[in-house]
Amino acid sequence: MSVSDLVTGEATTLLHIGGRDVPTPETLPVHDPAAPSRIVGRMAAATPAHASDAVAAAHAAFPAWARRSAPERAAALTAALDALPALAAESAATLTAENGKVLGESHADLAVFDMRCRHATSLADSFETRTVLPAPPFDTEVLRLPIGVVTVVVPFNWPLAILAASMPYALVAGNTVVVKPPPTTPLSVVRTVRAVAEQLPPGVLNVVTGTNEAVEPLLTDPRVQHVVFTGSTGGGRAVMALAAQSLAGVTLELGGNDPAILLDDVNLDEKTVSALVNATFMTSGQVCMAVKRLYVPRSRYVETVDALGAALDRQSVGAGTDPGATMGPLHTAAGRDRVVAMLDQARARGAEVREFGTVAASATADGYFLRPSLVLDPAPELAVVVDEQFGPTLPVLPYDDVDRLVTSLDDEWSGLCSSVWSADPDRARDVARRMRTGTTWVNQANATAADDRAPFGGFRQSGIGREMGQEGLHAFTEPHVVTSPAG
Repeated sequence: MSVSDLVTGEATTLLHIGGRDVPTPETLPVHDPAAPSRIVGRMAAATPAHASDAVAAAHAAFPAWARRSAPERAAALTAALDALPALAAESAATLTAENGKVLGESHADLAVFDMRCRHATSLADSFETRTVLPAPPFDTEVLRLPIGVVTVVVPFNWPLAILAASMPYALVAGNTVVVKPPPTTPLSVVRTVRAVAEQLPPGVLNVVTGTNEAVEPLLTDPRVQHVVFTGSTGGGRAVMALAAQSLAGVTLELGGNDPAILLDDVNLDEKTVSALVNATFMTSGQVCMAVKRLYVPRSRYVETVDALGAALDRQSVGAGTDPGATMGPLHTAAGRDRVVAMLDQARARGAEVREFGTVAASATADGYFLRPSLVLDPAPELAVVVDEQFGPTLPVLPYDDVDRLVTSLDDEWSGLCSSVWSADPDRARDVARRMRTGTTWVNQANATAADDRAPFGGFRQSGIGREMGQEGLHAFTEPHVVTSPAG
């Protein structure tokens, strides 16, 4: 299948509703972050009526899909995934063009989508949908029933990998799904979801693109029973408010200002330093579970900064299509400008900002490029410390008492991920167990360290609910209790 199979006219994606490709009267351009004046495609601009049609199609397909057993649904999804390998090379190139990240990360995004979908299907045989409570005076059974129509709202940074943290679980659990791709990175998501949807019964899986306002029925229609959103904490509040109109359930995977704590015995060898750099600067720092702050024992501070700086000087910032580039541009001008403003504030308040690496010839003047940087010992109230940067910068903060540090971190707004680094894994795990975040890693961090068998989500303002693992299946069901007198 080629890109032309998805497009009409000027490389414009279509909606996919109820098993049919649906054109729209208007389209919206999709730009290349490495060269923003270049249009890499056009996105179908759905109207509210299109969004309502997608919900109606999913609602109509739900009863028959829900009647299938979980293993039957898993088998159908597994077979549908066989359509993806033929699309991989072109889809990865498309994703890099619209997202900006380096091509290797785009290939990884597609591979993780397939892997996570297959893992979800592997859980079907052990998915318990009936529990019996036999003790008198009642004979009671608890049935786990699929919820109904699920809307999944996808972010720009790792759109396919993140989609697969929820979409296949919803499908295996017996729900039907409408996918809302990110408006700035819709092309590869539409292409991939459509390829899967074509192999499933019409209406089981649908994809709708458009502005947030136009597709609002995907959140507010009373036939939508659950909304999954991954994005900023502010975006999560907005989604939750809209879903509350019909009291739809929500799963929110939101912002994380993820701390990494080095213990005083940490071994700053090449392996550890490389892992810290990758955990921080993957996708130019635009990953929710990336390291956002580094806390270092005061006695190891200078050594740590020097080691990180040497590693960062080997980074090359350029277009994602440049085989020599290790970091691409920021995804949007607003994202770049936000990081620049944080760095400017830090400098104005007396913190030293060190920039590293080189800018490749492929980094055009109008692209959203930033060199990686370290912000040394910034005041704790500065935005670069308090807020999620979502860009290629890292505040490095000295500390004197790890117990006091852990207590303070556990009281913050953010609670998505954290990590602890030590030459003694047992000591690190002891500290890790005291961290009140959804995930705490030991001597690793970020997406490459994620165990997809485990539930993922955040504490406090970093989210509501969990994705993946058995909990990920249960999240898309509701318990139905049937009770009769014991006899």
